Amino acid sequence: MRSTVLEFNSEIAGLFGKEVMERSGQNLYACYQCKRCASGCPVGEETEYVTPDRLIRNIIMGDREKALNNQLVWKCVSCYTCGARCPNNIHSSRITETLKKMSKESHLKPLRPKVFFFHDTFIKNSLRWGRVNELEFMGLFEIMNTLNVLKKRVVKPILDEIINQAKFGLSMVKKKRLHSGFQTSKGRHEIRRLYKKENKKWK
Repeated sequence: MRSTVLEFNSEIAGLFGKEVMERSGQNLYACYQCKRCASGCPVGEETEYVTPDRLIRNIIMGDREKALNNQLVWKCVSCYTCGARCPNNIHSSRITETLKKMSKESHLKPLRPKVFFFHDTFIKNSLRWGRVNELEFMGLFEIMNTLNVLKKRVVKPILDEIINQAKFGLSMVKKKRLHSGFQTSKGRHEIRRLYKKENKKWK
């Protein structure tokens, strides 16, 4: 597969780049395309030529569509290898997290629905309790994923998922790694307030 040609959109380049930088806290203009992040990215071969350096270039060029609709945004595992290798300390995983939020706000269809459901459920669970409660978090995630699969009118993937998760859950119980209680954080109300304030800023 060939790498696509980058196109410069002068009308939105500055505004889009500024928004991504402010929301992610990363200085994209410090990137000089050395590609050290690309050489170390563990999912680079699975993202159809969209590596961290190219994603940054898409943002700077104002190509909002390609920046929000690419496999790297949904396949990034937040390993921070890119930031560790970057001479200017740019963490691409913070950029992909920002683009996930912007994609959701734009009501775009996620390229990886399971990743979207996992991310969405994680955020909601964290805001509700101030931390993640595993049983509720995974339960809601599986419900959302199941409903999405049912739209395709197939049952086998759902049964396979139930069996796999049951086996995984049982092994976690045996190792005492699955917490059944619901714990809360004292600062959860402040976390919720800050999250709503930040979201309101960009609406």
